Amino acid sequence: MKNLITIIVFLILPFGTIAQDVIYVPTRDTVVNAMLKLAKVEPDDVVYDLGSGDGRIVIAAAKNFGARGIGIDIDPQRISESKVNAKNAEVTGKVEFIEADLFESDFREATVVTLYLLSHLNERLKPILLEQLKPGTRIVSHAFDMGDWKPDRVEFVDGTTIYLWTIPKKK
Repeated sequence: MKNLITIIVFLILPFGTIAQDVIYVPTRDTVVNAMLKLAKVEPDDVVYDLGSGDGRIVIAAAKNFGARGIGIDIDPQRISESKVNAKNAEVTGKVEFIEADLFESDFREATVVTLYLLSHLNERLKPILLEQLKPGTRIVSHAFDMGDWKPDRVEFVDGTTIYLWTIPKKK
């Protein structure tokens, strides 16, 4: 019986954590590049990837577009992997990875935000994005929309959908 209780506790605890809200699924390179192109990333941009996984989006923003990138992920293993990937890509001076809960993070300096989260998480983030981000900031989501917030553009790339929104002027 002791082993059964241990197994139940092990199974219940991880699913209650934020880290388990989204499983890690890497974005294909073709989609990464399409997302950054859709956002019209330029060297003076600051790209934040919320739920950054292995860091591939901010690394690509730095390496291919000259932008500065910041990845936020709650999983320490992914942060470590991102740092190694940035070193291998020779962009450590242009990227940073922060282990944090994205719902409690400050990303006000972003000019571009990328997401690969589930729709209900995007919708939960929407008021935070609208509050924190400056008008004109671009948001690109891989595969998932933001409910009733109509995207400015929708593109289909390599079998998936990407969405673009722009933060409107404050009322």
